[in-house]
Amino acid sequence: MVNSALVIGGGIAGIQAALDLADRGVEVHLVERSPSIGGVMAQLDKTFPTMDCSICILAPKMIECSRHPNITLHTLSEVKEVRGSAGDFRVKVVENPRYVDPVKCTGCGVCSEKCPTKVPSEFQMGLGTIKAISVPFPQAVPLVARIDTDHCLYFTKGVCKLCERFCPSGAVDYEQEPREVELNVASIIAATGYRLYDPTEIGQYGYKRYLNVLTALEFERLVCASGPTGGKLLRQSDGEHAHRIAFVQCVGSRGHRVGASYCSSACCMYATKEAVLIKEHEPESEVTIFYIDLKVFGQGFQDFVSRARDHWGVRYIRGKPGEIREDPRTKSLTLWYENTDTGEVAKTEVDLVVLCTAMLPHESSGELAEVLGIETDEYGFLRSKDPLTSPVETSRPGVYVAGCCHGPKDIPESVAEASGAAAKAAEVIGMSGTGGD
Repeated sequence: MVNSALVIGGGIAGIQAALDLADRGVEVHLVERSPSIGGVMAQLDKTFPTMDCSICILAPKMIECSRHPNITLHTLSEVKEVRGSAGDFRVKVVENPRYVDPVKCTGCGVCSEKCPTKVPSEFQMGLGTIKAISVPFPQAVPLVARIDTDHCLYFTKGVCKLCERFCPSGAVDYEQEPREVELNVASIIAATGYRLYDPTEIGQYGYKRYLNVLTALEFERLVCASGPTGGKLLRQSDGEHAHRIAFVQCVGSRGHRVGASYCSSACCMYATKEAVLIKEHEPESEVTIFYIDLKVFGQGFQDFVSRARDHWGVRYIRGKPGEIREDPRTKSLTLWYENTDTGEVAKTEVDLVVLCTAMLPHESSGELAEVLGIETDEYGFLRSKDPLTSPVETSRPGVYVAGCCHGPKDIPESVAEASGAAAKAAEVIGMSGTGGD
């Protein structure tokens, strides 16, 4: 029987699934669309409820993935075709070019230093810039540069080539082409993650119109020491320090006209985490969280919220703001809201507003479901066989799901599901319980 498996998606769920399988002696192919594995967790500052450093937890797993003798990384790659059945799948993977030789590149950064073109950094959520040739972030795996052909002067205008001229290892290769690889695997795990709701269509919140209205993931980069401001909570409008911050829950969640009708499950907790982060940076800050209902169902979650409220002084108001307006002179923001506990209609002025947006199916979910021959649910997430009795199995034997690709969840739940999916995938190969012996 084929002793190999395919994991699609290099976020924390995909990484955990790959490591579990590899430690059992299974040969794993980990396919990721981005230049680096790590996913959204690599962009977070801390994790809840322990407030541990996110990248400190994730980076060792990323490095272990790259060095494990049983794991082959396929970054900048996509699964295009799946044939066969459980125990004997034939998978076509397209590897897109970096225009940098991954064997020669050492990640030294000389090419980025010499490159004259700055582009918005996707890793920094557009709040910072990188060069048209760069490593996506300092802990990237693989630590290999990539050329952004949409902005590179050579690809757009046929000029420059400074990166090629100054690269000490001669790694720049403008002639690279997409490459097709065919894999033979016994089982497949989809762990492609999610995307965040874009709140621009909720016009009354002013996202993209008011510079001091951010999404929660943008805020994570702003407050992180490796972020564009070095961890200083500076307003985008004027560079002034923000002392009054409001979080708005359920933006694009639990709605019927825009976004999704379901609860995204993790938002109440990550808003609390970010509120505590602010208080740790500056205890005198005024932090308010506007919520509909608090979802604090995990181990230690209620204690974390109670500590945020009672020890750190985070204010929780039950009510969803109806409108946010900006003072054109000071750039401060006023929120109008109804406190649904008291029935009072009130307003408050803040320096910064953070929108906690819905977790939606990844934009590739529909296409991937078609390639894998599995179903999606009414929201567009990959459908599991049964959320209670078979949470990681799909309608196609030998194909499994883990993490947020089949519904919103937090990091510990995603990791637990990844290990469950890996155990199921290993059963197909006949490796369950053997430990690779």
